[in-house]
Amino acid sequence: MDRQYTFAANERPLLPGAPYTPMHPLSRRLGYAAIGTIAGIGSTLGNGLVNVNYSTIAGSMGLYVFEAALLPAIYVAFNVSANLMLVKGRIQFGVPAITHGLLLIYAAMAALQLVFPGLATAILVRAASGMAGAGLITFSLFNWLQVMPPKRRPWALVLGISIPQLGLPLARLFPVELLAQQGWQAVHLTELAIALVLLGASLALPLPPSEKTKVCGRCDLLTFCLILLGMLALGTVLGEGRLLWWTDTPWLGWVLAFSVLAFAAAIIVEQDRTLPVLQLRWLSSFDIVRFAGVALLVRLALAEQTYGAVGLLTSGGLSNDQLRWLFVAVTIAMLLGMGVVILTLAEKRLIWLIVTAALVIAAGAFLDTNATNVTRPPQLYLSQCLIAFGTTLFVGPSLVYGFLRMLQRGPDHFVSFIVLFSSTQNLGGLAGASLLGSYQVMAAKFHAAALSEHLTGFDPQVVARIQAGAGGVAGAIADPTLQSKEGVALLGQALTREANILAYNDVFCFVGILALLTAGYLAYHGIARLLRRPAEAAP
Repeated sequence: MDRQYTFAANERPLLPGAPYTPMHPLSRRLGYAAIGTIAGIGSTLGNGLVNVNYSTIAGSMGLYVFEAALLPAIYVAFNVSANLMLVKGRIQFGVPAITHGLLLIYAAMAALQLVFPGLATAILVRAASGMAGAGLITFSLFNWLQVMPPKRRPWALVLGISIPQLGLPLARLFPVELLAQQGWQAVHLTELAIALVLLGASLALPLPPSEKTKVCGRCDLLTFCLILLGMLALGTVLGEGRLLWWTDTPWLGWVLAFSVLAFAAAIIVEQDRTLPVLQLRWLSSFDIVRFAGVALLVRLALAEQTYGAVGLLTSGGLSNDQLRWLFVAVTIAMLLGMGVVILTLAEKRLIWLIVTAALVIAAGAFLDTNATNVTRPPQLYLSQCLIAFGTTLFVGPSLVYGFLRMLQRGPDHFVSFIVLFSSTQNLGGLAGASLLGSYQVMAAKFHAAALSEHLTGFDPQVVARIQAGAGGVAGAIADPTLQSKEGVALLGQALTREANILAYNDVFCFVGILALLTAGYLAYHGIARLLRRPAEAAP
């Protein structure tokens, strides 16, 4: 951008801290589109690689699974909390300084972990990844704003929030051989490459300038620290509760209580400030609480794919390589969802797009309720594509809906809105896996107890199954008593497997009902609003 260029009034940024949006030549717009795409995918790909593989390659760092489960929680805590400071940071210091600083920190932490591998440096990488991810989603949006003409700027919002959803399915396509050979180093090398590529691209094609204003206050850092501590505590509880079990681990209760105290302290600090970071009155209004509740419920339902379907298949012994084509289809379905949103986006249709997304997610979940021990990826293509389609059909319109509500109150509510939306999406994903995982464990115990009631030594089928299992090990075990015990053990394994499959079916049914109820509530709200309009327009 020519430094002597004089920006027109209609090229001024809509929000403080955003860059100007002049008309660019086609070549420059294509460059911004490429950077926006890479930044969007890069914002979630590193965390997706950790989420997908932490239970498999935790051993390469000598970690227990519950220790590795802390890493996604740390990412979520720093990702949500960073938005408190990043919005004001961009206004005061400019987009380039903030973006380059985050990428340098991200690259430095990834390089440090390669030199000094361990849990401590892995935690630092996840913290840096969370902060960089928060910055890169907005950076992607800013780049897409440079691509779109003024009338199509809402498309930039859709693409800026939808493209990051591709990070998780793309992480499933990561070669298993590389992870098996390199372990965590393969993940951190990928993260280092992402940070360096984006740093080079942003320097080669910088965004237009933005207006800088001093906005950071003395208590901003205090609020950030309190929110961060609360998020770390809450994320730890959500990440570890299912693995260590809620009622068996007393310290989880103390950590949860600490998170409540930290959030309460942040509210107290913000309540009496002249220029607060969080607009608490607006955040507690019924309209915004309803928006947050719907966004959280749908994000909980979307965990059906990341936990439910993947858990069902991996419990059957399948690896990422065997799920590759499933997630190729999922990625294509997400792209189709983005296309549908762009073609149909209009303010009056936003709520109906979200209703449709919830219905599509419900349909996908109900299709999975008949899974058996021979269910494989081809049987899940349709259902998982429906859920993937519903993902991008939901996130874009929901962001635009909340963004419009924020603009009605003024740009000073932008920080509150970003924190609210990122909280519902990130914490919703973490809470969804925790909730569905806990429900699956309880349902599996119930089904195991129900199935075992019918297994008696007097049942000819049970006796035949034990004898078949004993015969299968006869070549390795000569003792008939040990053969019989091994047959009983094999029957117990089969019972556990069937109980788990039935439990996953219950999870799918639960998700379908949740999505269906959410769609019904939104449809009721949308119809009620349509009926109110003629009455309000009448003299």
